[in-house]
Amino acid sequence: MFNTATPRRWRRSLATVAALGAATALLVGCSSGTGASGGTTTITLSMQQTDVKTGDPTTWAIVQAFEKKYPKIKVTVTGQPVAQHDQAIDVGAQSHTLPSIFWLNSADVASKLNKSGALLNLAPIIKKENVSSAFSAAALAPFKSGSTQFGLPYQALVTGLYYNKKLLSDNGLTPPVTFADLLHIATVLHAKGITPIANGANQSAYAVWSFLTDLDRFGFDNQIKGILAGTSSYDNPDFLKFYEDLAQLQKAGAFSTDVANLTYNQAVSAYSNGKAAFLDSGVWAAGSLQTSSVGADTAFWAGPQFADGVGNQKIAMNVVGAPLAASGSLKAGSPEYDAVSKFIGFYYGADGQQIFADNGQPPVTTFSPKIASSATVFQSVLDAVKGVDVPLTQPDQYLSPASQNAMYDSIFGVMEGQLSPKAAVDSVQKAITANKG
Repeated sequence: MFNTATPRRWRRSLATVAALGAATALLVGCSSGTGASGGTTTITLSMQQTDVKTGDPTTWAIVQAFEKKYPKIKVTVTGQPVAQHDQAIDVGAQSHTLPSIFWLNSADVASKLNKSGALLNLAPIIKKENVSSAFSAAALAPFKSGSTQFGLPYQALVTGLYYNKKLLSDNGLTPPVTFADLLHIATVLHAKGITPIANGANQSAYAVWSFLTDLDRFGFDNQIKGILAGTSSYDNPDFLKFYEDLAQLQKAGAFSTDVANLTYNQAVSAYSNGKAAFLDSGVWAAGSLQTSSVGADTAFWAGPQFADGVGNQKIAMNVVGAPLAASGSLKAGSPEYDAVSKFIGFYYGADGQQIFADNGQPPVTTFSPKIASSATVFQSVLDAVKGVDVPLTQPDQYLSPASQNAMYDSIFGVMEGQLSPKAAVDSVQKAITANKG
């Protein structure tokens, strides 16, 4: 095990201190839009990516197309890593300087901000822009309280493992179905000096998407209500089995010995350059992987079926993702409000949702896009989730940010060989108890 890396809990503490300064700097001139000047109205869009253009090409393309359609509206896009972004939003909510539109970490966070009066009711806007009927009830429900729609789905969250078909074939291996298959592949490839699964914990401690789905294969949806109510515990035999299986992967060499120091982007690069067989990621990566050197050989897998799992094993993570919200300081009838209204109408309308598909993202509305025949990676994602049962939401979306971090740390801790399975489940339960969720 690589023991010289700074423990992730220390890195997060240092990042939080830095985030306070960064958040203040970000929000000094970043209130609910920067007003109208010379006939042009400027609104702000704050995202959870340092470089939105490369990290979130779908959102970036929508902004460019929107500005082309509405040349008198300027969208100023800002981005920070998730922890700093979350801190900036907290500061903005307290100081009434929230961006015009912004990404939020979860429905839980959005609900709490809504209760504080920080968020705009988007129900009148989606009605005005004629996109209300484009959403399924399930897509709106997590971000709704009574008649108040305090958030809208940012992107469909489809996560799992991309894999290199040729790399597997060249090493006498076939695409896996079960956990036993994956464990065998990891053992064979590690012995040959090939990284089985590309993943990165540094500055991306939440990047354990496929393993969150695996929690659902151990009965997470059936247990979480009791865990949050205090009538049951995260430290239970079923979840412990998941972490024990994860420990088997770690011992088999499934992850880079440098996983603690790698970022998500570095993990993507390792896979894209043919140095890893699998990549833990989601549908948002389909477009960039398609154009990489391994694009023609890449397919998507919803994850393994576990012989010791609990409940339905043939599931896929295809759920409503974290929401987009708008500042409650926006006043109906103001230029900024009208500009935000138009942006939301464009984002969730046919033009915006086709841009989703063009960038390898499934629409978050009922819109049926045209998909290019050359988009084989994206098509493999759609094929993997077609007709398959899905969880209610991604497991971390039930939890407070502090408990989310504990969950991510527990998974990475086992992947890095720093936590035993028992210590991992215990750490999450302690966080849930301390943070009441």
